[in-house]
Amino acid sequence: MLVLPAELTHKQAAACLVMLRQATHTAGEETVVADASALTQFDSSALAVLLECRRSCLLEGKRFAVHGMPARLAELARLYGVAALLPPAV
Repeated sequence: MLVLPAELTHKQAAACLVMLRQATHTAGEETVVADASALTQFDSSALAVLLECRRSCLLEGKRFAVHGMPARLAELARLYGVAALLPPAV
């Protein structure tokens, strides 16, 4: 499981993405799950990071899901029309 930090804004996005891409690449699971439950301070950069992780997973033939997406982030995803690309983990 990929774990997002408590703060994920434009300032942290590039470093976070590097870390998550590496973890995505080495994950042995068929479905990679990003745990967003720790997110307390974020902006639309958090969506960009999640979408790029999803893209990395798809390129490797893996599925991608998000666990614990905060309501405000889910609202941003709906607003931007990308909510269906970030399905909840089951």
